[in-house]
Amino acid sequence: MLKKRIIPCLDIKEGRTVKGTNFKDLRDAGDAVELAALYAEKGADELVFLDISASLENRSTLIELCERVAAVIDIPFTVGGGIGSLKDATRLLEAGADKISINSAALRRPELVDELAQEFGKQFITVAIDSKWDQDQFAVFSHGGTRRTPRELREWVQELESRGAGEILLTSMQGDGTKEGFDLPMYRQLADIQIPLIASGGAGCKEHFLEVLRMPQVDAALAASLFHFKELAIGDLKSYLNENKIPIRHA
Repeated sequence: MLKKRIIPCLDIKEGRTVKGTNFKDLRDAGDAVELAALYAEKGADELVFLDISASLENRSTLIELCERVAAVIDIPFTVGGGIGSLKDATRLLEAGADKISINSAALRRPELVDELAQEFGKQFITVAIDSKWDQDQFAVFSHGGTRRTPRELREWVQELESRGAGEILLTSMQGDGTKEGFDLPMYRQLADIQIPLIASGGAGCKEHFLEVLRMPQVDAALAASLFHFKELAIGDLKSYLNENKIPIRHA
């Protein structure tokens, strides 16, 4: 069985790490590079950096931040936000990112997923999805969760898999920042997908990670404020998961 991953997520706005609830009411959570170094030291398996204002404000992800992070950590990291072309992805990978993440750009032009996979290999391509239960389905949203699209979650994931996405980062908009638990019904919709799935949105305690990582289709669990504000240590979380027979890295 593949080992499950614990991934801190750093939402970036104007170079700082921020965190909110339901994609709103953002508050400062510290310097992104300092947090990255700390998480790498404390046992994170990977990191994800998302420039949450890039798509909304039509800005590119900061190459400088990527270079600074690459200089201080030795674990894989993914960078996303405002990536809309092969050129954008190339710049980030050259700056040190191990993977790139796209969201609104994939919804706008799904062929971009094919192009990125063909150019760099599917292992470099993460597609992030923001979803919530809306009008009797798990609907997909774009532009930082501000625009509802015609897409339904399951069919969108299936299309992304067929186009060559390497993994899916699925965030529950209703769970985001609430600390009330991962949206298990959402992940049950994807029980038969064949590509890695990262669960995001709602982590509030160790038990929440145990619940979601027991699902065979979930390969990793991501959290932000729980780690940023030192409410849960990664080492303690991994020890707990190991004691409960979840196969994890570096327990």
